[in-house]
Amino acid sequence: MTSSRRHHLKSLILQIAAGWIEEENKELVAAKEAYMSENAPIPDLGGDMAALQELCKKLHQALDKVDDSRYDAEAKVKKSNLEIEDLKMKVVDLVGVKKPALKKVRMSADAMLQALLGGKHKVTMDLRSNLKQVKKEVKEETPEALDWRKNIDDKADRKKMFETS
Repeated sequence: MTSSRRHHLKSLILQIAAGWIEEENKELVAAKEAYMSENAPIPDLGGDMAALQELCKKLHQALDKVDDSRYDAEAKVKKSNLEIEDLKMKVVDLVGVKKPALKKVRMSADAMLQALLGGKHKVTMDLRSNLKQVKKEVKEETPEALDWRKNIDDKADRKKMFETS
């Protein structure tokens, strides 16, 4: 299919869709007018005071009915939203919650205690002060071990042992 043919078909489809949208808009306007003429007729304001009071009473009754239906609809929506949330929680319980990877936080013991106990407690905890002191034994090396040439000679002898066998 050539690009000009494809462009022509696309423009035809868009024209048809635009026509459908116009028809839908006209039908919507006609439906609104029919509903308004049926449910909200134009009031006749020409008359005496009693007729106007009667008209006001009818309008108040109509408003009460609309408010009742609106309240009922809101209650249904709230109830269905609560059911949806409950079902979502059940799904999460069934599937299980994935725990996020925890980040390592470098914090001293003093900072942890201050965070846990609050700023009013001044607690210092020096963990190193409670440790036992251990003396390291220093190994005295013989002068023979310090001579690096001798170590190399010993290693060379070992290498020869493995090569001959």
